Amino acid sequence: SKGKVEEMGILAGAGRTCSRRRVLWSWAASCYIWRNIIPHVSKGSRAIAVDLIGMGKSDKPDIGYHYDDHSRYVEGFVEALGLKDITLVIQDWGSLIGFRYAHEHEANVRGIAFMEATVRPLDLSDLPLDTRIIFPVIRTFPFGYLLIQAGNIFLNKLLPDMIIRKLAKEEVAAYKAPFPTIKSRKPVAKFPSEVPFSGKPAANHQTMVGYSEWLKVTQMPKLFLKFSPGVAINKEMAEWIEKTLPNLTTVDCGAGRHFVQEDEPDAIGQAIAAWMSTQLKK
Repeated sequence: SKGKVEEMGILAGAGRTCSRRRVLWSWAASCYIWRNIIPHVSKGSRAIAVDLIGMGKSDKPDIGYHYDDHSRYVEGFVEALGLKDITLVIQDWGSLIGFRYAHEHEANVRGIAFMEATVRPLDLSDLPLDTRIIFPVIRTFPFGYLLIQAGNIFLNKLLPDMIIRKLAKEEVAAYKAPFPTIKSRKPVAKFPSEVPFSGKPAANHQTMVGYSEWLKVTQMPKLFLKFSPGVAINKEMAEWIEKTLPNLTTVDCGAGRHFVQEDEPDAIGQAIAAWMSTQLKK
């Protein structure tokens, strides 16, 4: 069955619920990452940051936490809340879910803003060297289990290493709070193996091929928030995006690695708000 609303944790902005414009967000670990961006976009819009199933304050049912599972719960969330005319703001694992949702539910999406996202099928060679070394390891059993689920390397090392500034103690505590035990970290340990690289997993790869080809032709408004040096989107990938995707607005938001919301929240929020008020205005 599709996800139930009571199982999905959210962080909501104070925008008018009667507004025609609504924003749906998603990221792998916690909607906490959007806390400093929502205020910029909640004027005239209903801004909702979603904890994916198993993440943040959402429930952690005994499921596989596959790509299809996450997509199914997000679809159920949107349907249960009756969200229409959505603007997606997506990054990281949330980009695979968001692009897929937009591809499969095009009539319900006004536009897509994305940063550090997966826009096309990847090979490990597309990643920076340090990420290229660790990623194959954490994708395989038992190493992924030992490092992420048992050792909590994602929250202890990978998360802070992907942010330029140093997180405050209370910020680190907020990210770690939903995952205090080995069992609770099962969803975090699973998603790296679900991201397709070099055609595997095959079913997920085909889904990505589908939305990537769609992104090349759809006239749906898109906002590309660019960072340097980036991880998922390096200089070469950024050039490909700018040359390939139609109806694209690009905003250079400055320095950032992967979890860019922690380094440039104001630049991100202001760029999205400006884009929504111009490119999405009807």
